[in-house]
Amino acid sequence: MLTPERRRLIADHVRVNGSATVKELENLFDISPSTLRRDLEALEADELIQRVHGGAISLKDGDELPIVSRASQQATAKRRIGEAAARFVRAGDTILITGGTTTATIVPFLTEKQDLTVITNSVSCVQQLAYYPEIAVVVLGGWLRHSELSLLGHFAEFAMRELRPNKAFHGIYGLSVKDGLTGADLQEVRTDRNLIGAAPELIIMADHTKFTRRGVIRLAPITAASVIVTDTGAPDTEVQALRDLGIEVVQA
Repeated sequence: MLTPERRRLIADHVRVNGSATVKELENLFDISPSTLRRDLEALEADELIQRVHGGAISLKDGDELPIVSRASQQATAKRRIGEAAARFVRAGDTILITGGTTTATIVPFLTEKQDLTVITNSVSCVQQLAYYPEIAVVVLGGWLRHSELSLLGHFAEFAMRELRPNKAFHGIYGLSVKDGLTGADLQEVRTDRNLIGAAPELIIMADHTKFTRRGVIRLAPITAASVIVTDTGAPDTEVQALRDLGIEVVQA
């Protein structure tokens, strides 16, 4: 059995049963502990399962891992992405930063920007920005999505009607030239669409794993993005196809 097929079957087994033990999966698929460990690591990186002591548990359809669990995934790449994305911020800008672990990495690289205003629905970003009084911060209200630490709903959407950021920095569940920008949470989609359409320049921050995933919801065509900031692991064919469409791709 080829590795991708085995991993798909493992993910399906965990999803159908809700959980599975290491021993159960080793016996079921006749694989060694080291092979299973690599499989589970890959599936967790793709946010298809969550590893726990002694096995794995399923995520509900469309769910993402909680933000505290995802923060360590691709951490080095995400930090490089944050630093590269910050280079698009100019003095006097008003920028929007949406929720997520990747977008939050931009904050430490904004401290030298002059006369900067940040609009955000991310509790994580607000916590970081609280240490930088020289940056003006506008917090969008709404109901709290606990797994993302983001504020959603009509309060956030109403506030955005009164605000005019010139750049939006947005993380994404999945992206491709074919499927566009995709999301995984039905409750989040309306707010996300409002946010990514709020600025004339949309900068997507996404590590290479996002190129291999497709969410159940299409947020926007890929051409909605002005810039995509990713890492060097992004697939060459997708990167070239994006550039062929006139989208600037930065690989940090």
